[in-house]
Amino acid sequence: MSPMLSLLASKFLFVAAALLPIINPPGLVPFFISLTAHNTPAQRAFLARRIAIYCFLLLLGSMYIGGFVLSFFGVSLPVVQLSGGLLITFAAWRMLNDNPAENTPDVNQLENREALKQRAFYPLTFPMTVGPGSISVAITVGASLTSTGKALVKFTVAPLAAVAAVAVTCLLIWWCLLHADKFMRYLGQTGAVVFLRLTAFILLCLGVQIMWEGFSGLVEPLLQGIGK
Repeated sequence: MSPMLSLLASKFLFVAAALLPIINPPGLVPFFISLTAHNTPAQRAFLARRIAIYCFLLLLGSMYIGGFVLSFFGVSLPVVQLSGGLLITFAAWRMLNDNPAENTPDVNQLENREALKQRAFYPLTFPMTVGPGSISVAITVGASLTSTGKALVKFTVAPLAAVAAVAVTCLLIWWCLLHADKFMRYLGQTGAVVFLRLTAFILLCLGVQIMWEGFSGLVEPLLQGIGK
């Protein structure tokens, strides 16, 4: 293997190893099922495809312009975590108070394509799939890829590796969400109701945890300053 290919492979593995554990595509399936319980299989397939596309754009955007945008508006990562955690908590609370007893879609409430596109981005892509943690990791990875190395590496090898790793990650997201219906069929109606409630509670806990991390990140410097 040539040195250039070896470097490309190492950068690819670096980005993929950073993104996959935090996004965890198989772990998205329960939340996707919970938030699309009233949609048809065709609508879920459409949503899965749109989520993968939005994730690709959002992750790459976070890598290369996310830090600049946050700096331009004077927003810190703890604030992003606190705000994102609040959004997740709100979505989980709505899921807990939803009535998933009938998972078959109501023909009078079927969403059109534009409405599905909007819901695919919020809340299914952001903050459910690419949330505050994923954005923080993407910004950090992007800064690492462009901070050191020769111009050829920074402007050719690193971007190619980042695009390839993000594309593979998003393909895994699409594949897992596309086959979420199979998991739902195994549960049955009663099992689905229990599963959706438990998933909503877990999501609520995750939202509170992210909020706490953001709050801790904001308060810790203040406490250190007082201690001095």
